[in-house]
Amino acid sequence: MTLSCLSVTSSHSILACARGGSFSVEIAEERPGTLIMRVSGKGAVDVFSAEAGGHRWQRVPPTERKGRVHTSTVTVAVLREPTATELVICDDDLEWSTCRGSGPGGQKRNKTESTVIVRHLPSGLTVRCESERSQLQNRVTALALLRAHLLAITNDSVTEKRCDDRRGQVGSGMRGDKRRTVQLQNDIVVDHVTGRRARVREYLREGPDALC
Repeated sequence: MTLSCLSVTSSHSILACARGGSFSVEIAEERPGTLIMRVSGKGAVDVFSAEAGGHRWQRVPPTERKGRVHTSTVTVAVLREPTATELVICDDDLEWSTCRGSGPGGQKRNKTESTVIVRHLPSGLTVRCESERSQLQNRVTALALLRAHLLAITNDSVTEKRCDDRRGQVGSGMRGDKRRTVQLQNDIVVDHVTGRRARVREYLREGPDALC
């Protein structure tokens, strides 16, 4: 995905513009193998709605002496965040805890318990948020992320379908669950859903629009 402009507003927030709109990207949780982002604003739906699935990046690394192609895979799921009135959570169903923040942010971040962890007791779902230095701001973000997860399992009649939808988006990361493949060695990008192709340089410049 390529954005027309990108400006960093803090160590964990990004303001981006694409497809005639602008939106904010907030990194709610970042750990090895997992990245959870909260996206809001005009243009967000247009940019991310088609990104669900497996993304493969193929290249011959500079350190590869035998010319073998290496493949990296990222699986993406896109979940809608419900409003507070659309999905009500009882305070008694929540268990809150805090811990010290990790990563960049100075001594204050690493010495204060700004990281928030919330557990939804009926479902057992747990959300961790350390995107901000303020514990209060992290509580707000954590609760919003929890709502997004609970939206997928709130009603018995749609629970199985929503879980299947999420599994269908993420896939297994194997060859049969591809959304898009970038082949640097062949200068080609393939969208496995639409069957369209584009040059890598066009994809890096225009993003998914190059495959339209």
